[in-house]
Amino acid sequence: MGLKMSELLVGNYMSEYPISVKPEISFETVVCFMAESRFSTLIVMEEENSMPIGVFTERGIIKHVVSGKTLDQSIKQELIQPFVSVTPDTTVIEAAKLMISKKSRILVFADTDKLVGTITASDMLRAFGETEKTPTLEKVISKVVYHCPFDTTILDAVKLLDEKNIGSVLVTRDSLNGIFTQRDLVRALAKGEKLQSSVGNYSSFPLVTAKKDILANEAAKIMASKNIKRLGLTEDGAVVGIVTARDIVDAYQMEMI
Repeated sequence: MGLKMSELLVGNYMSEYPISVKPEISFETVVCFMAESRFSTLIVMEEENSMPIGVFTERGIIKHVVSGKTLDQSIKQELIQPFVSVTPDTTVIEAAKLMISKKSRILVFADTDKLVGTITASDMLRAFGETEKTPTLEKVISKVVYHCPFDTTILDAVKLLDEKNIGSVLVTRDSLNGIFTQRDLVRALAKGEKLQSSVGNYSSFPLVTAKKDILANEAAKIMASKNIKRLGLTEDGAVVGIVTARDIVDAYQMEMI
């Protein structure tokens, strides 16, 4: 017997001890830290233990790379995104609804000014996995799939991510599909890779896939076991869609509307 949605509280699934940085920190330092820690979001504060002024995500790195600016500039010159706050006793499904409706990261406060954690799409999937809910993915999957050849430059691949406002692109090598993500860009920059290098060298092969009619809980289990946030969906052997952790959260919150 699975848990009820009302029993899933943010405090039981959030990531504690959030990492914060000052807005004066350089892109180069942020990139290296994100690559090493595998964090995709950093909280931005003017002073330690002050109220956050926003969050910085891998999307900010994409914008910076496309602009042609150097990595020694501070992140305060780029978009620091707003956030939505919840408390530890907020239900996970309510936090999910906020994440989707506000298109924002979620920070957790014990009271009005005490930051105690964050809750991400991956955290929410871990919670939803303890219920018996099995939503379909039909309404949330991305059915337009963008591809680029293995020898496309990293810069051109990043420009495609920016132009289409997507977090990944499929990379083709002969008949095989791989995937290049925002995380892979961070990894390449941290290693000092030139933007004219082949994107294929920093892509994951082969693409992890499942049949397009897979249910949300099954997709979440695959993603957790492979430590990935994106899953290719196939029909008759061809990739016909991509589903992300955030998409699966969307499927669950739609189930409760």
